Amino acid sequence: MTLPSPTPRRWGTVAAVTMLLLPVLAAPAAAAGSADPAAVARVVADFAGRAGYPGIVVAITQGDRVLYTGGHGHDSSGAAVTATTPMPIASLSKSFTALAVMQLAEQGRVELDAPVTRYVTDLRTADPRGARITVRHLLEQTSGITDRTLPEKSLPQPGDLAAAVRRVAAATLAAEPGSAYAYTNTNYHLAARLVEVVSGQPFDGYLADRVFAPLGMRSATSVDRTPRDLPGQVREGYRYLYGMTFPAAEPDRFVAGSDGVIASAADLAQWLIMQHGGGVAPGGARLLSTAGITATHTPSAPGRTYAMGWQRDADGRVRHNGVWFTYTASQLLLPSGYGIAVVGNSGIGLGNEGTDQLADALADLVTGGSPQPPAPVRLIADLVLAALTLLSVALGVRNLRRGGAWARRFAAAAPWRPALRLAPRLAPAVLLAALPDLLGLLVGGGRDLTYGQLTYYSLPLVLWTATAAGMNLAVAATRLAGLVRARRTTPPAPVQAEPQVAGYRR
Repeated sequence: MTLPSPTPRRWGTVAAVTMLLLPVLAAPAAAAGSADPAAVARVVADFAGRAGYPGIVVAITQGDRVLYTGGHGHDSSGAAVTATTPMPIASLSKSFTALAVMQLAEQGRVELDAPVTRYVTDLRTADPRGARITVRHLLEQTSGITDRTLPEKSLPQPGDLAAAVRRVAAATLAAEPGSAYAYTNTNYHLAARLVEVVSGQPFDGYLADRVFAPLGMRSATSVDRTPRDLPGQVREGYRYLYGMTFPAAEPDRFVAGSDGVIASAADLAQWLIMQHGGGVAPGGARLLSTAGITATHTPSAPGRTYAMGWQRDADGRVRHNGVWFTYTASQLLLPSGYGIAVVGNSGIGLGNEGTDQLADALADLVTGGSPQPPAPVRLIADLVLAALTLLSVALGVRNLRRGGAWARRFAAAAPWRPALRLAPRLAPAVLLAALPDLLGLLVGGGRDLTYGQLTYYSLPLVLWTATAAGMNLAVAATRLAGLVRARRTTPPAPVQAEPQVAGYRR
């Protein structure tokens, strides 16, 4: 979902002019049902150029066959991105955590509808209803914990999963457990801790032994915290600014269980084959029953789309996307048996909501459709914000130069009149202060966001808002100071003498 740019009407033509200046060329269509490498490469390159991704890896499967694995572009070291380049897959990791929990459930070691506290005995919440949160509630994102009741990004980041459990002691619940969907990484931190406690081994070790190795995911690993735990071969991703990309380290975040898996396109191809193969890996190892795989893909309540680490849409497509501030990823399972996974080394931002659009374009390609090239919305958004920033500076300078005339105009006015005129100058500062919460609500559906992370999401938006706030506060302060001086030097208005009545004296 994309947040509309806060563009004044007079500047609505900026986007239109920009569109005319940018080449919008249709991507070549591929043959029906094709995963032709040249056709895939053209679709990926078109998306990468328009959406601002220096590097992208892609995996495409059908049934038990790998149709395509490959890379486009380069990483932040300048090395070419290939099918074996490991990249963070962000929240695609949740489907791996759900699989791990389901494995324990099928072994009889976990009951999905049992309270989590049966297994994670030190779990507490500030709301007594937390004792009723079940394992299923965690996987389906219906625990009642939200980013608003526990702001997991803004709080100090835990060092491990045990500490993540202790942090939940401060959480309240926004709803009765099981009654409402609310996406938060905290649910999957708790699910990963459950895997540790029940299996008796660290979560990353469990995934390595019970998921990655049986699948043949040779490059795959899982980390607890970024950037602290990232392997050396995982390069920094990118930030985007006014059409340019810059290498950047991922902000300090706790990601175990929620978005900490690292994998290559070759790894993800094995994962997709197992998902379409009813839990059987390409090498023949069974990781989960067919019923178990189906359960992870299927929402348990009418009207919901989130299952367990996966989402299902009205067309029967099963998917999940992943968002870091320097990487984004998508995985998609089609009813026809195709599987698609893409990972790009640039983060989510205003005008770029991730790689789902590329996954959908590749789905069109392999099923015989005509992939539609994306508009360069990210660039347009940044250029509009750049224009608004320059406009704010120009208007601010003009108003600063007119401060003396404004002060003289209101020197003899009642105090409420200049106060009323200056009050709107505070609005940009209020917007700047509220921006993380506002974007978290409008764009993220209530997700938590820090100021530092906001600069990754859209530094041009922060710069425009900060510029507008600074210029308006400067204008307000200058006018107020000028008004004080003008009132001191302006003679008081003459007092009219009282009318005299003939023949009468006081």
